Amino acid sequence: MSKFDYDLFVIGAGSGGVRAARTAANLGAKVGVAEGRFYGGTCVNVGCVPKKLYVYASDFAHRFAEARGFGHQLHERSFDWGTLKAAKDKEISRLNGIYERLLENSGVDRHWGYAKFVDAHTLDVEGKQVTAKNIIIATGGTPMMPTIPGGEHIKQSDDMFTLESLPKSVLVIGGGYIALEFAGIFNGLGVETHLVHRGDHVLRGFDEDVRPFVQDQVANRGINLHMSRTVESVEKQADNRLLVRLNSGETLTVDDIFSATGRLPNTGNLELEKLGIKTTSRGAIEVNEHYQVAEHSHIFAVGDVIDRIALTPVALAEGMFVANMLFGSSARRVNYNAVASAVFSQPEVATCGATESQARHQHVHVDVYESKFRPMSHTLSGNPEQCYMKLVVDRATQQVLGAHMVGEHAAEIMQGIAIAIQMGATKQQFDATIGIHPSAAEEFVTMRTPRD
Repeated sequence: MSKFDYDLFVIGAGSGGVRAARTAANLGAKVGVAEGRFYGGTCVNVGCVPKKLYVYASDFAHRFAEARGFGHQLHERSFDWGTLKAAKDKEISRLNGIYERLLENSGVDRHWGYAKFVDAHTLDVEGKQVTAKNIIIATGGTPMMPTIPGGEHIKQSDDMFTLESLPKSVLVIGGGYIALEFAGIFNGLGVETHLVHRGDHVLRGFDEDVRPFVQDQVANRGINLHMSRTVESVEKQADNRLLVRLNSGETLTVDDIFSATGRLPNTGNLELEKLGIKTTSRGAIEVNEHYQVAEHSHIFAVGDVIDRIALTPVALAEGMFVANMLFGSSARRVNYNAVASAVFSQPEVATCGATESQARHQHVHVDVYESKFRPMSHTLSGNPEQCYMKLVVDRATQQVLGAHMVGEHAAEIMQGIAIAIQMGATKQQFDATIGIHPSAAEEFVTMRTPRD
């Protein structure tokens, strides 16, 4: 009989934690999990899912405007934020229940509350102690917040999903994917939207041609961009509006401010120092190739808390690897080389593999194929928005190293392209593929001439 309460205990019931717990339990392990906020983690509750629902809602305004070009006569229309929020809340509640039932049906013991370490094998969950032979930390991330005068008037990104009423004007701080997505949602719903970013271009880390292209497109949709700027202070006015001072000397007055400058690993309350577990300057837990911490081989960490690639499917893969390694007969390593991702800005951005600069750093000779065009769906609507596609190719081997797209359905298209890149497809194989006509996606298999 084991001297521990559990073979495995998981701290956090987000995507990675739930997958690890379920997989381990299905392999015969006795598993417990602690969660003190909500089942499903960031993605289900204050991230991917509600964000995408709000993106769908905001995009209708653009569709209504374009419909006239196709003969539709639209009369008076209105939008009710309360209806959207209630529908979103109902869907998130449904998903919370699904996640909890997945754990229950797998035989995982659920402990409601936040866990912290007592010693290397003991955890305290809201006053109750449990012991485990193995422990996985899957506590996700938490929003970064600016420390400036008046910062208490700034909402964090999670607050977007509990907002009771829609402001008439809003300022979003940041230039990453969260900021760009939030700005697109507000703008699409008719809110006067400002985005303040300290850099010259949005989406740092993305391909260098994608960044200015998508920036121009979102500006054309009506988002007021304040680039190479920072917020210096915020002051609440007598009418409850917020006066924002920028480092440039400019001022803006808005109803709400949201900080969307990124997320930090959520490790602050675990009391890792008791075990000597070190974290990076951002609070991330450092792990080896098996997701073990250096100080204790039976303690693992997966997902956003290790600050590698903060994407739900990556956390799922990492959690499954650890569970299979501990209790299964085989474990498939996570391949980080060509992870596809998308930004649900308006228009969308999707990418897989190397950017042009990354490829040039790794390969002596690189060919770049690109196409910029107005999609067929815009020809009758009068929408001037363009689509951009790019392939980065190793000249010597002709292997496609990276693909990038800005435009409608970019995420859906890139998912298929990602399979080819993972398989090591060459440019000749792309060229030999018959395109689907007429579609935007066919452009990826019809680009023939490399850029000078």
